[in-house]
Amino acid sequence: MTSGSREGQPRATRSAEVGKAALRSRLRAARTARAADPAGDEIRTLRALDACAGAAVVAAYASQPREPATLELIERLRLAGVKVLLPVLTGRPDWAWYSGPEGLTPGPLGIPRPSGPALGPEALGDAEWIWLPGLAGTPDGHRLGTGGGWYDRALAWADPGARRGLLLFDEEVLEVVPTDPWDRDVHLLVTELRRLDCPE
Repeated sequence: MTSGSREGQPRATRSAEVGKAALRSRLRAARTARAADPAGDEIRTLRALDACAGAAVVAAYASQPREPATLELIERLRLAGVKVLLPVLTGRPDWAWYSGPEGLTPGPLGIPRPSGPALGPEALGDAEWIWLPGLAGTPDGHRLGTGGGWYDRALAWADPGARRGLLLFDEEVLEVVPTDPWDRDVHLLVTELRRLDCPE
């Protein structure tokens, strides 16, 4: 998922910017070439549900076709009584409550978003668990985002105690990814093959 400008965000170092762009291009190409894997999606969903069990409010995102699937995850959370925040995807961070599949409408770049009222960026502060989009992650918690910087800005409103997780295809767990000083680490990686708890 990617949306929004990088206005107000520090400039990336040249080496990190070039490294991120090249890696993102390679990882997106690999995602495009992947065959559908419903069984892997189900296993990843079950691991994600187990990871955020007990959270009353979860922030997530509606996945696009080539991303690790999240629509089943957010629907199962809703049916379990969990309140789910999804990005509204405007130029600034904003969120709305997920009310079910019928409450999603196409947003920028065709990314689904809730049709309910926007709550403002501060709504993320209610989330006890935040599932972030990304193209790669490392066992020590570094995340390569999708670009655009939307989540870099959005996470400024998160509760410092909120847990952050990343859903990936297993081959996207890398030893190293390029980072910038403002990039926020995650606490957990979940793939179709494993769960990796990152050191804090």
